[in-house]
Amino acid sequence: MNIESIAKRLVALCREGKFEEAQKELYADDAVSVEMPGAPPGALGDAKGLPAIIEKGHQFQAAVETFHDSHVSDAIVAGNWFSVAMTLDVTMKGRGRMEMTEICVYQVRNGKIVKEQFFYDMG
Repeated sequence: MNIESIAKRLVALCREGKFEEAQKELYADDAVSVEMPGAPPGALGDAKGLPAIIEKGHQFQAAVETFHDSHVSDAIVAGNWFSVAMTLDVTMKGRGRMEMTEICVYQVRNGKIVKEQFFYDMG
């Protein structure tokens, strides 16, 4: 699969809320997930390896009380990288309703996503 196909497939699956399916299908076994430096205590951190990335997703889902809405932009591709803007409207357990907006950047090598990194405001 070329990078344009991978990017379009990731966007399609994320728009359907099929995040784990996207990871299992599109990510390399040794992929890494990188969060913003200086995240507050209790925030999900970096993960190395597909099983850890999937577990990180499970932890996030477990912290969500209600999923209200989401938006995933079309991908922008540059070389071996692509990015999407993602917004989630969720009610988090014990924290209330919030809108989470981030830029998600992905690196592709040998037909698989090898790195995801998220950029967002904290606070």
